Amino acid sequence: MTSYLIAFGITMLAGLSTGIGGLIAVSRKNPTDQFMAAALGFSAGVMLYVSMIEILPKGFEQLTEAYGDIGGNWAAVAAFFGGIGAIAVIDRLVPEPINPHEPQGLGDPKLDAQRRIMMKMGMMTALAITIHNFPEGFATFITAIEDVTLAIPVAVAIAIHNIPEGIAVAVPIRQATGKRSEALKWSWLSGLAEPVGALVGVLLLMPFLGPVTLGISFAAVAGVMVFISLDELLPTAIGTGRHHTAMYGLIAGMAVMAVSLLLML
Repeated sequence: MTSYLIAFGITMLAGLSTGIGGLIAVSRKNPTDQFMAAALGFSAGVMLYVSMIEILPKGFEQLTEAYGDIGGNWAAVAAFFGGIGAIAVIDRLVPEPINPHEPQGLGDPKLDAQRRIMMKMGMMTALAITIHNFPEGFATFITAIEDVTLAIPVAVAIAIHNIPEGIAVAVPIRQATGKRSEALKWSWLSGLAEPVGALVGVLLLMPFLGPVTLGISFAAVAGVMVFISLDELLPTAIGTGRHHTAMYGLIAGMAVMAVSLLLML
């Protein structure tokens, strides 16, 4: 029982580091266009890099293990574009969220529309990162049960690369609501997916988890994150009028995520 509690504690600490990213995102009292361009570009860089370099290759690896090289590669590509298609349909069909703290028709219509777009972007980013963190938490928990000394450096590396993910969630939500507390709340909640993933994985999903389920999930989540980055985060960053700043943020996000993944080797 003690080993399970230790493993859960390690997983919890790794997951909730997204809240550190949320704290960084709300550190500025009044974010400027330059800050928003850099932060949103950074978020896009994080999501694009982790999708293409970490998550999608895991999908290919799992599916080729199940179906062989040819079948596995076709299945991974289908799941990747299936994820893109699914989130594109959701993006078209789900109404833009309305900020409950902003009465409709009383403010600047352009500002209201921008806030609705930011809120939708934040919610979609939080959903994608939550799905991504779910198996991560399960993996950390299982590793900790088997070998705590191995799990600690893994958890530290995951915690480091969860920080920019917390930024990716918090920046658009803070801009949409104007409330630091909302941005922090959602950055913490997206990190809770890891301890929840540990619990649900052990209690319910372990008998059903295999290369096919994991491979399809990884590839589809990669597709979702790529779509959000290219359709929502990056265009909004460029829309601030700070094109070069957005690109610098994009590259910085990729670089930070690259280093955090190297620490996991």
